[in-house]
Amino acid sequence: MASFLKTLFLGASIALIGAAAQADNGAPIRLIIGFPPGGALDNLARSLAEDLRTTLKEPVLVESRPGASSRIAIEAVKSAKPDGHTILLSGTPPFVLFPMTYARLSYDVDRDFIPVAHLANVPSVISAGAGQPFKTIPEYVAWVKKNPAGGGVGLTNLGGGLHFSVLQLSKAIGVPLAPVTYKGGAPLATDIVGSHVPLGTDALASQLELHRGGKLRILGVAGTKRQSLLPDVPTIKEAGYDAFDRANASYAAFVPAGTPKEVVAKLETAFVAAMHNAQVRAQVERMGLEPTGLPGAELKRIMREDSAYWRPIVQASRFKSED
Repeated sequence: MASFLKTLFLGASIALIGAAAQADNGAPIRLIIGFPPGGALDNLARSLAEDLRTTLKEPVLVESRPGASSRIAIEAVKSAKPDGHTILLSGTPPFVLFPMTYARLSYDVDRDFIPVAHLANVPSVISAGAGQPFKTIPEYVAWVKKNPAGGGVGLTNLGGGLHFSVLQLSKAIGVPLAPVTYKGGAPLATDIVGSHVPLGTDALASQLELHRGGKLRILGVAGTKRQSLLPDVPTIKEAGYDAFDRANASYAAFVPAGTPKEVVAKLETAFVAAMHNAQVRAQVERMGLEPTGLPGAELKRIMREDSAYWRPIVQASRFKSED
């Protein structure tokens, strides 16, 4: 990997200067996201846009196409001219889990898109209102076993990694945990703070400041290692449950199939370099994300591994989206 990155950086200037001359009549590069402004992905996109404007020497705009669990944005990029000027920034679940859970999708992951770069990991957490009677995962498990009617768990969508992780946790503790869906991280956090839902799970970026302010309590973090921003908060695995080991999603860049190889290579170089820019990394880390900056081949490998991990779990759940 080190030699790959060195090669990228050494060749970046030549490749990017050449690419600037190929701009399509001054048309801006559009970074398409499937969520409203103000969220973690929007903030990441804006940090990237600022860097890319300098390196690519072209206008770079961030365009929100929210709705349908980001499928509107995906469809917009799928249908775009494959010239490198329309780029999808998305979480990986629509490319990993949606093909397993949606009976009908308007896109084919392998046929319609080319992975460009892995941008960041999205740490997730389990949290509760500060006034709840439990302060740790083991305390919550003991509480919900005594109060099974309080088994509601708030999350922002069904059919994603957090949903299936909740189902896995439910199986592990022997208590039915009922997913309670919200339209976004903000209303979910509001109900967690107000103790309207006993437990919630969402991206760290949506809850970090509320935790720091004492308005909610993060009980555990997903994955297999603690978060540098929350060194004193144990992983859910440390609490004795591996249900959330692979619950963290990723943010990545994709272009429509048919985009010329040299254009994909140029964009890959630019995105990887941006995510290794110290200023961009600092901004991303402050959001509660983990910057990565990996090439498209590595992104493809990670998604393939995620698919293999989740497939038997999804099949066992028998969940199918009706959306």
